[in-house]
Amino acid sequence: MKRNIVSTALALGVLALCIQPAHAGTKEQLIQLQTTVQILQDNMAKMQQSFDERMGVMKDLLTQQTDNVNKLSTSVQGLQKTLSAQNTDSAGKVDQLSGQVQAMHDSVDELKARLARTTKQLDDIQAALQNINTPQPAAGQSPAPANPAAAQNQAPPPETLYNAALGDYNSGKNDLAAQEFAQYLQVYGNTDLAGNAQFYLGEIDFRRSNFQAAVTDYNKVLDQYPGGNKEAAARLKKGYALLEMGQRDAGVKELRALITRYPKSPEAVQAKDRLSRLGAAGAASTGRSARPSPRHP
Repeated sequence: MKRNIVSTALALGVLALCIQPAHAGTKEQLIQLQTTVQILQDNMAKMQQSFDERMGVMKDLLTQQTDNVNKLSTSVQGLQKTLSAQNTDSAGKVDQLSGQVQAMHDSVDELKARLARTTKQLDDIQAALQNINTPQPAAGQSPAPANPAAAQNQAPPPETLYNAALGDYNSGKNDLAAQEFAQYLQVYGNTDLAGNAQFYLGEIDFRRSNFQAAVTDYNKVLDQYPGGNKEAAARLKKGYALLEMGQRDAGVKELRALITRYPKSPEAVQAKDRLSRLGAAGAASTGRSARPSPRHP
């Protein structure tokens, strides 16, 4: 570029000399040529200085842009780490909240069990007082025949037996609770709480890491007591048990079925969180939703 400018300047100088009058002296022409060349050199120096200054400004701008890009990249990486940490914390908080809700249910159930035992003790005391106040038969007189229905039913009342089993379950007495829930199903298998008793048998097997037996117990809840208040919980825990057994596809399918059938239930929230951690979230299809049944511990 500089060579082109110099060539052009020299050409203009020669042209200027050529158009001088013929009588102009050689010395004057030489002075004019030198003056023109000097002017061109000065202009070239100024242009070079301006070019260097502009290049310096462009380099500074480029350096600033590079620094800004690096800072932005660092900020994005920090944001990604923060989001990842928040997702991990959220998953932990969901599990913690679910555990707290379950603990509250268990505490209420234990209080109910204690109340039932206290009521039973008061009933026994009242019955004993009535027996004391009942006149005894005279000598030689046979006592009144016993009530055959009372003699036949040797098991505790259903509410008392269920609450006792639930209290033992909440206390970690798995063997005793399993016996009591099994007795409840044997004697009161047609009551409203029979499905709950079957569900807690599955929970006991789950606690023992006997996941295959737990799946069988949860299937009984779903098959024998459809529409019960433990159906959503049974589907959730069945999905967990299948995942623990390494049957990922079956477990994911069960959790998605739960979300479809009970989309607004607490169990659906837990199922979505588990699917999210498995990387299988967002694939559940929308279907009909059953009305949530009344909850009972």
